[in-house]
Parts: sequence; structure tokens; C-alpha cells
Amino acid sequence: MNEYFLSLKDKYTINDALMEQIEQAYQKVQPYWQPVSNHTWTAQIKILNAFQKHQTSDFHLNGSTGYGYGDTGRDILELVWADIFRAEKALVRSNIASGTHALALCLFGNLLPGDTFVSISGMPYDTLQTIIGHHGEPGTLSELGIVHKVVELKDDGFDFDGIRAAVTAQTKMVCVQRSRGYSWRKSLSIAQIAEAIAVVKAINPNIICFVDNCYGEFVELQEPLEVGADLIAGSLIKNPGGGLAPRGGYVAGRTDLVDRAAIRLTAPGIAEDVGSALDFNRLAFQGLFMAPLIVEQAMKGAIFAAQLLEQLGYKVSPAADAPRTDIIQAIQLDTPENVRKFCHGIQKASPLDAHVTPYDAQLPGYDDPVIMAGGTFVQGSSIELSIDGPMREPYIVYMQGGLSVAHVIAGVVAAVGQMTQA
Repeated sequence: MNEYFLSLKDKYTINDALMEQIEQAYQKVQPYWQPVSNHTWTAQIKILNAFQKHQTSDFHLNGSTGYGYGDTGRDILELVWADIFRAEKALVRSNIASGTHALALCLFGNLLPGDTFVSISGMPYDTLQTIIGHHGEPGTLSELGIVHKVVELKDDGFDFDGIRAAVTAQTKMVCVQRSRGYSWRKSLSIAQIAEAIAVVKAINPNIICFVDNCYGEFVELQEPLEVGADLIAGSLIKNPGGGLAPRGGYVAGRTDLVDRAAIRLTAPGIAEDVGSALDFNRLAFQGLFMAPLIVEQAMKGAIFAAQLLEQLGYKVSPAADAPRTDIIQAIQLDTPENVRKFCHGIQKASPLDAHVTPYDAQLPGYDDPVIMAGGTFVQGSSIELSIDGPMREPYIVYMQGGLSVAHVIAGVVAAVGQMTQA
């Protein structure tokens, strides 16, 4: 037993039998980690080339105040971003409050009263459902008379017959949620998304194909815009912020679609021309540069968690040796008490607020009480080690992030240690 595992054994009071399982899991995942490292190298070169192509310099790390007119750093950041994600245009802003906000900009900016859009990856994530609305709630898409339809996924991916039945030539937009959300279904691969987009474009090439890219950036070698998507959106306190961006979100894709989202962020006539960066540029540039490495650390930690929890008899998705399409690891813990103990362990291993005990509570935008754990340097950052889940059967938790694989392993060890204590 090396010094690292000895320290974890003593710190979290791990018995010998469990420690043997932990070390065994660590050895088993070694061959699964290499492909993840290979992706990191490829993504890193892509980002480096984009920085150099646009002649990024120290001057561009400075921010602006007030209206932000002529914020060259902000503008160069968006050119770099567009290059990396193969977009015609990108909107990368500190005043996009979250991934949900970025998605809302795309929906409200590009859908008009009477339009129909179809979610072809099943019912969207809980917080997006509050944007869509059901019965004309104030401020929702349904209040504007925008019609939403859903095509559920099959076990092996998209339901192409269902898509052809629900999507017509008059459909304005088709939406794909790349990640699993609060569900057991597999996250979607770029290859699957490409196939679904081809089916939609065969119905009408003018239909907007919009992908919620949250949790998926830099996990695979390609991004959705490279396989036919028209528009993507996500959060900077997830993968592409590299654990350094303190806030913000992004929209990228076809110029006209990004322009309409920018109008929704500010106002007609000023769109992306305003918005002071303040202290944002330096951390956004550096976080983007670091993002592939941080995503690698998170993915390696998730693979270890999958291996260990499966050895201990719990269902996991994806399995340790399965291809990864996002950074989320789902673990079915079977009982509410196991969920609480696992989250308590993650919290105990956090750099901040390790002394705090998380409890499940009702949160805005969610149907069930939710428990969340993770002492992150950026509030709510899910590229840092965190875990959450709704308190509903079969009691699944969703682990994501990790700035270093050593920290993720420590968190998982603390969590299983909590579950095994009487």
C-alpha cells in the first residue's frame, strides 16, 4: 500500500477489506485511463493552435468597464472560442449566469410565437422544463404560444421512427440534450448526434439543430457543430472553464442564430457590442487553455468511482470500461440513507466547507428534494468535484468534476467509507 492510500485509510477510517477493494479498483482502471489522456493531448493542440492563430496576447487578458465598447480581449476570446468549436460565431460572456441561462437565450432568441420545437432526446433536464412551461406560466415559452414536443429515447439511443413522426417540415427547431441530466439513460455520443441530425435535415434542411453541450466539451475528439449541429450552448463553470472561470456561459454556432441569442442577452441594436468584461478575460482564457487537462482529471476520477462502486455491488452508468461521452458518473445507491452518507463523504473530502453536512431540500426548478455536496472554489461549479441528485427512487446520485484525480479518489473513498460505517 503506497503512502497516498495509507493516508486515505487513516484519514477516513477505512477497514482493511474495503481498502483492498479500493486498491484493486485503482489497478483495474489503469488501462481505461490511457484513451482519456490521448484525447487530452489532441484537444490541447487544437486550443493552442486557436490561441496562436488569433495572436492572443497579454493585452487581451485585461478587462473593461461600463458599456464595454471596444473590449478587444472579449472579442478575441470569442474568435478563439469559435475556432475551437468550429463555429461561425461565438458569444462568451460573464453575464450569462448559467448553462440554463445560455440555453434560454437560444430558445427565446430563435423561437417565435406559434413555432414548434421538438426535444428528441427525451424530456429535458428539470430546470429547462421551467423555461418551457406547461400551461402558459409567466415568462415561459408556453406563455408565448410556442409548442414543445418530446420524443423519448430508446435503450440504444434515438428513436428515429419517433423523430420522423414528430418532426415535420414546419418544425422550427430540434433540441438534443447531450448529457443524461437526472436520468439513468446513457449520455449521447457525437456519432449518435450526427446520425440524428442527418435524419432531421433530411426532413427539412432549414430546421435548427440545437445541442445542449453541457458536461460534454472536450470529452470526445469532435464537438456537435462539427457533425452538423447549428447551435450549441453551455456553462463556463463546467468543462470549458477549466475550473478557473469564475462565472459565465457561451453560445456558439451559425452567425444568425448566435446574433439572435445576443439580442436576448442585451437588447436589439446593441446585442454583443456591449458587456464589460471586468476581471473575466484572464480567467476565461486561462481556464479554456486548461480545460482539456481538467476534463481528463474529472473523467479519470469518474472511471475509478464506477469501478469501485460496481465492485461493491452497486449499479453504475457508465461502467468503468465503457466509452465516455460526458463527465457525469451515475451511481444507483438504492436507499435515501446511502445517498445522504455518500454525499456526506464527498463533502468531508472537499477543500472548502468540509465541516458542513449537506441535507436534501426543495430547490427552485426541481420537482423533488435535491441533495448536493461539494465545497467548490466557484459556487456551483460542476467541473470541480461535486455530487447531487433528487431524492426519489431508485436513489441515484450524479457525480461530476474534479480538478485532480487524486482529489476525486479521496472523495470517493471518503464517501464509501461513510456508507460502510455503522
